Amino acid sequence: MSNPSPFVEDLISNIERVIIGKTQTVELAVTCLLSEGHLLIEDIPGVGKTMLARSIARSLGVEFRRIQFTPDMLPSDVTGISFFNQNTREFEYRPGPIVANIVLTDEINRATPKTQSALLEAMQERQVTVDGVTHPLPKPFMVLATQNPIEYEGTFPLPEAQRDRFLMRVRLGYPEKSDEIRLLDEQKLKHPLDDLDSVAGVEDLMGAQQAVKEIHVSQAIEQYIVDLVDGTRNHPEITLGASPRGSLGLYRVSQARAWIRSRDYVLPDDVKALALTVLSHRMIISPKARLRELQPEELLEELLLEVPVPGGEHVRQEAASPA
Repeated sequence: MSNPSPFVEDLISNIERVIIGKTQTVELAVTCLLSEGHLLIEDIPGVGKTMLARSIARSLGVEFRRIQFTPDMLPSDVTGISFFNQNTREFEYRPGPIVANIVLTDEINRATPKTQSALLEAMQERQVTVDGVTHPLPKPFMVLATQNPIEYEGTFPLPEAQRDRFLMRVRLGYPEKSDEIRLLDEQKLKHPLDDLDSVAGVEDLMGAQQAVKEIHVSQAIEQYIVDLVDGTRNHPEITLGASPRGSLGLYRVSQARAWIRSRDYVLPDDVKALALTVLSHRMIISPKARLRELQPEELLEELLLEVPVPGGEHVRQEAASPA
């Protein structure tokens, strides 16, 4: 798939029939999908987190499952169970809701750490192991998790290992007044999701994901990505910086952004546009910084100003004749 425009434009415009006025967030979600990553959506209730996940699945015509996380959930409620079939006299695997193409884990921080950890293997290896038997997950596979950043009572904060599995973190926020009026008008009789048809198939998506991997990334851009991530590890206000998985994630989403914009090479602007979304949730700021009420995004913005940006001419020359 050499020309991304029809595929991406159709997909984004179809999702925006439901998610009104959030073009940037929808594009970020599609970028995450093209990068074969998982998405963490942090926002207050009622702004469309669940509808975003459902709209993506409906637009692709793939299987969608929703898991409502609660404190009494068990890991087997996510991965499935192995049960003894008395007719065949053998143990059989009964898949859990994680076995789907698009999986929404709603209010993920309301489950205990033991249940949260059931997602780790699925998100990284794209498989689940039940009673010592490994079962592959379908392709494509994407987890969209939601959590409310305001309400902490009865929740279990995601451990760093879990947060690091999410390629990107986004927020939807309140709509503009004009968009909210449009939302009211379009839901007078029924929800727009009811009439949402698929505009692409699994083969289209997997072809796009492969095309993203072929986008050229120059050595200068690679060095820029590593310098940014290394800056998070050596910043005096940051206790824990981004992991190598963060570097890989920033590399891949930069390729996806370039492909969406019909380029066959990555520019520094691609990296800068996505650095906060990919790296901020992977960082732990120092107690001193928390006392000053600093946010990871603010420290990353400082790094983006401090880390030297590779020259555009050098990037273009490498892209024209890749090694």
